[in-house]
Amino acid sequence: MKKILALALAAGLALTGGTFAQAPNFDDPAEFARQKEFLTATPMGPEGMPWEQYLVETMKDTAAFKKNGPYTVCFSNAGVNNPWRVVGWTNMQEEVKLHPEIGELIHVDAEGSDDKQIADIDDLLAGGKCSVLIVSPNTTAALTPAVEKACAVLPVIIFDRGVNTDCPVTFIHPVGGYGFGIQGAQFIADNVKAGGNVLMLRILPGVDVLETRYSGGKHVLEDAGLNIVGAEFTDGDNAKTKSIVEDYLARGKIDAIWMDAGATAVAAVEAFEDGGYDMPVFVGEDQQDFLQKWKELGLTAIAPAYPSYQWRTPIIAAVRTLKGEAVPSPEWILPQPAITQATLDSFINTDMPPLHYALCGCEGMANYPAAWGGK
Repeated sequence: MKKILALALAAGLALTGGTFAQAPNFDDPAEFARQKEFLTATPMGPEGMPWEQYLVETMKDTAAFKKNGPYTVCFSNAGVNNPWRVVGWTNMQEEVKLHPEIGELIHVDAEGSDDKQIADIDDLLAGGKCSVLIVSPNTTAALTPAVEKACAVLPVIIFDRGVNTDCPVTFIHPVGGYGFGIQGAQFIADNVKAGGNVLMLRILPGVDVLETRYSGGKHVLEDAGLNIVGAEFTDGDNAKTKSIVEDYLARGKIDAIWMDAGATAVAAVEAFEDGGYDMPVFVGEDQQDFLQKWKELGLTAIAPAYPSYQWRTPIIAAVRTLKGEAVPSPEWILPQPAITQATLDSFINTDMPPLHYALCGCEGMANYPAAWGGK
């Protein structure tokens, strides 16, 4: 742990939030090294509850925020505009039900718009009802001033994506984008010989956690002597993903597919199936359709995760803050596991929707599986 803390200091301003503001080029060697260490660190906190665990034991005294309940928790959400965020938002609502101290949860959806989210935060502050404000920022730089304005009025908790200020009580996130990129790329390096061809599939440019996934993965693949034949944006669209893969297959052999997010992983697999090609090594994610496809076809695969159980943690942090209890800060770094062949069966659940994210940490909650669309 001392080594990790030293790396954290060396990283300086490496993360998107708190005192660690993301380097603009998304290619920070110190942060790469820091996250690589975190992937194998032993978490602190309650066993079997990764949404309450933490990897760095620096705590913030929140006595100044202590107040009597019931609490009104306000949540400014970047959006509920993809399956991962739908699963996460369900997690958060169900977590609220576990805390009788919370009288009301006020949720505003920015619908993927910086301008709307800034206006949403202004409206929440003007309403004067919020005991605490949770923010999942749409983008880092644009939301920083709004968060700083809120910090002057009430305790603020950031999660998922960061901001460039250290004013929030804490910034909650799993290990990070470099870690995700490393996990998948190292699996490819371990299973494909040097000189093999790798196609990197990306979703969108300019999002911090996606850029660092790509940067981290690219470094590992290049260091392993693998040939990156392309890095293409899919826009998260199944038809476009399949078309891109088919185009590259027409040009030559592909030994591995690396993805910065796996919602369209099955479409990529189907491009190989439909064309009768040998299956490559695959990096997907923890959504059910990919996990089930992996097992069905006997793929050589791994599923790094950006665990949706992190949506439970801001509610826990909010309640602790308002009770004056210490919380990990300036970052609450959660463990970030990957699903491997050894653990695959334990995460497959055919009763859940195809794009349900397996690392939801929700199986023990009262309304599981119905609240998440399961049967």
